[in-house]
Amino acid sequence: MEKARRKTRSRSQGPRKSLFGKPFDGGKRMDHGAPQDQQQHPAEQQQPYHPQPPAMMRLYEVQKEVSTLGPQVCTFSGLQNDREYKRMERELTQLLLQVDQVDTEGKLELQGARKRAAQEVEGLLRYLEENASHPSRLAIDELSNAARELVDERVVAPQRAGGVAEINDELVDALQELILRLTQIKTEGRVPLRKARYRALTRLCAVQDVLESRTPQQTLSLPLSGDTHEAVNRINQVMVKVSMARSQLLALLMGLSGRDSCAHLSRILTELQVELDALDVSGNAAIRNYRKQVVEEINGLLKHLDLEGEGDDTRRYDLAQNNSIREIEAVRAHVSHLREGVLRHCVTGDLSFRPKAELQSLLTHLDQVDTAKNPCIREARRRAVVEVQAVVTFLDLREALVCRQPGPGEHPSHRAVWLVLGSLSDLQAQVLGFDGKRADKSYMMLEELLTKQLLALDAVDPQGDASTKMARKQAVKFAQNILNYLDMKTDEWEY
Repeated sequence: MEKARRKTRSRSQGPRKSLFGKPFDGGKRMDHGAPQDQQQHPAEQQQPYHPQPPAMMRLYEVQKEVSTLGPQVCTFSGLQNDREYKRMERELTQLLLQVDQVDTEGKLELQGARKRAAQEVEGLLRYLEENASHPSRLAIDELSNAARELVDERVVAPQRAGGVAEINDELVDALQELILRLTQIKTEGRVPLRKARYRALTRLCAVQDVLESRTPQQTLSLPLSGDTHEAVNRINQVMVKVSMARSQLLALLMGLSGRDSCAHLSRILTELQVELDALDVSGNAAIRNYRKQVVEEINGLLKHLDLEGEGDDTRRYDLAQNNSIREIEAVRAHVSHLREGVLRHCVTGDLSFRPKAELQSLLTHLDQVDTAKNPCIREARRRAVVEVQAVVTFLDLREALVCRQPGPGEHPSHRAVWLVLGSLSDLQAQVLGFDGKRADKSYMMLEELLTKQLLALDAVDPQGDASTKMARKQAVKFAQNILNYLDMKTDEWEY
């Protein structure tokens, strides 16, 4: 029985193996004729040591330094005159010189390793320079400088000189124009450019928010008289300090303050809050409301001071991960599906497919998307709204053309306008289905044909007919909307 169990166990387990996967010889002699007890266990045999050449060890050290500098280079969003740029450029240049000095001793392996190391360092240097001198990066800096000069001239400089800042709707509108131009800058998906644009937009939006809170329509009530309550003088003094802090905040956001810091200004505002909280204003509703307004003003300034590391978090500057953008993209995908269905049915002359109710629900959904005052998200939502409206207007015009029943007394000029509208409807169908670029011949052909329709409308003489004038005006607007939509589809905008 014992012998049978041993045989069974032996067959079930198979040959015992060493640590290296080779079967032991079971006590038999080795090839060299030595008995097993004189042979070393494979795991006990010392592996031959092959020391790496000094040149290879040096290349390994370079590789470690490159792996440290690589992430810094790939996320750097500054310009060539920045201190951080010069530091990374200097260190990469030194590494490249070290690689060039490695003696390969004519060995192909070392030559290949040195070549790969040099290519990697050169690639980082090239990437660093391309992003820092990229036309989009320079455009971001140009718009930032324009905003800086505007805020300095109208707000910061007058207050430093003891004067009064010119805060009005004109200033706010000028900043809004700069913000819109920033949103139009293309980043080509490059992280450094996305970060640079995001940081510039964040600061400009913060400045705009601070200024909007101080326009005449939203200014705090005038300070109460000190005779009203003993706490009023203290609140009035705090208001003066808050006004100075606002100017410092604008200077910080625009890079016009070399000495102050966000942390320092935050401490000042927090101390002012503590001072207000310590005041006894019980029993007087007007003073309580006055203090509440000043506290809200301080809170409005504090929320803009957390901008030191703004943009370092991928979820912030990479709006593809933003929940609002995801909502907008889901709506756009739905619109695309409906648009394809509409065009497919129109080709066959079937006008029964009219998803207007569904399209209207998508517009309602877009209105409810939270943009968080982000200009890029607002622009993405606006463009999605235009896409929906383009399909709606196409369906409306198609239905109007089908239902049109001109009478015998219709004015010839009015009939001419409707003929142009028929042509515009056919062209709009092509524009809705266009998925090319501006350099494509089909784009240029569509643009030319739409322009000809505008010229045809200009040539229509209403001859004093009011309905014709109104119809022509609407047709011109319709044609321009189609051109604008075609332009929007091909401007390669990105958020």
